[in-house]
Amino acid sequence: MTDFAALLRPDKGEPAHDIHLVAQGDIETWLKDRPERERVAAGAQNFDGKTNDLAILPGDAAENWSVAVSTDSADEPSLWSLAKAGQSLPEGTYRLANKEPGAAALGWLLAHNQMGGYRQSPDPAKQRVLLTPQAASIDRLVREAEATALVRNLVNTPPEDMGPPHLEAAAREVAKLFDAEIRVTTGDELAQGYPMIHAVGRAATREFAPRLIELEWGDPSHPRVAIVGKGVCFDSGGLDIKSAAGMLLMKKDMGGAAHALALARLVMGAKMPVRLHLLIPAVENAISSNSFRPGDVLKTRKGLFVEVGNTDAEGRLILGDALTRACDDEPALMIDFATLTGAARVALGPDLPAMFTDDETIADELVAAGSSVEDPLWRLPLWDGYDEYLKSDIADLSNNSNVPMAGASTAALFLRRFVEKSVPWVHFDTYAWRLSAKPGRPKGGEALGLRASWTMLQSRFGG
Repeated sequence: MTDFAALLRPDKGEPAHDIHLVAQGDIETWLKDRPERERVAAGAQNFDGKTNDLAILPGDAAENWSVAVSTDSADEPSLWSLAKAGQSLPEGTYRLANKEPGAAALGWLLAHNQMGGYRQSPDPAKQRVLLTPQAASIDRLVREAEATALVRNLVNTPPEDMGPPHLEAAAREVAKLFDAEIRVTTGDELAQGYPMIHAVGRAATREFAPRLIELEWGDPSHPRVAIVGKGVCFDSGGLDIKSAAGMLLMKKDMGGAAHALALARLVMGAKMPVRLHLLIPAVENAISSNSFRPGDVLKTRKGLFVEVGNTDAEGRLILGDALTRACDDEPALMIDFATLTGAARVALGPDLPAMFTDDETIADELVAAGSSVEDPLWRLPLWDGYDEYLKSDIADLSNNSNVPMAGASTAALFLRRFVEKSVPWVHFDTYAWRLSAKPGRPKGGEALGLRASWTMLQSRFGG
């Protein structure tokens, strides 16, 4: 992972190139007060106010050049104000002229995130260091950058290198950092205790066998927080097989697990006063002679019976058993992340995670938190009237709706059947992917809803 700590340092007055943030509508006025050499250089570089536009401005000596960056608001730098500069400028040391970078420092760090590992000649990482007078915020910003990069890198990893054992290894690595307890349930114990997780993953090779990964950390006397992440490491659709186009991005179907692990890392890194319980049901939805079938009826950990209407609605099955396990210990709050439905993308597009909860206070806190840290989300309804869409003629419920509408809500309602009413619960249906690159946000795996959730947890539990 990128060494983010080396890219953000306390400003102790050492030499650095100034970065001037200029509001888009004020560029002409701003340039009038600058030396002629800077006006000429800005004109030669077509610095005319496009979003994230930048220009190198010569100084009175060759080494004294500075940078102008156009932005929506020069007074309050946004998260991505410095992202293009962070990924485009020459190696060197920089500071924001006459301002504190605030959240823009996180965008600067994320602009340096490089996964690497799959090119014969990878591009060398460049060291662009940003100085900040906000020394106390550096550790927090570095932790947030590391968590975001963890989501991106896990999701971007090809499925051959990110199966259930690899997810387990990633969880063990995070557990080791914070002396957390970890346990993994597999084989007959999984089949008996978590039958839906076992059924979905049983067709995979022995190497990629299904498992439930659990991590616990913190003082048992503190409020218990459960974080659950869907870990479908590759989704063929099972016997209800996806098309080639539909399968192309299915390495990202463990994006919920990546979000859950990243949020757990943030909780532990901040020493939040909670008893953390992370659960990742990890499977590959493969095709084999022992694949689970449409029409099968699965017994669940909760005791309910689920008719399989579609083997490509597998994420909700493995989450059902994991949510039941999390509720065994009566958490004060439970959050799950899942790349669950295409319906959520149809409704909200790729940038907005769908959020579901019956708790009005939690919903308000999450929406406000997302707005405050530029990690927006949108609430969709857990509409009781749609429960009937999950009816089965022979079992307690079906894993897919009998009506081709409200797919994100009916999937969330399925999950709700496995959550105890006494447990405050939030479900995120997130895309975990960016379709096209923007400054600081490369095409590929993306953390969507992570920082909103983290901000909400901090306001609730401190740390």
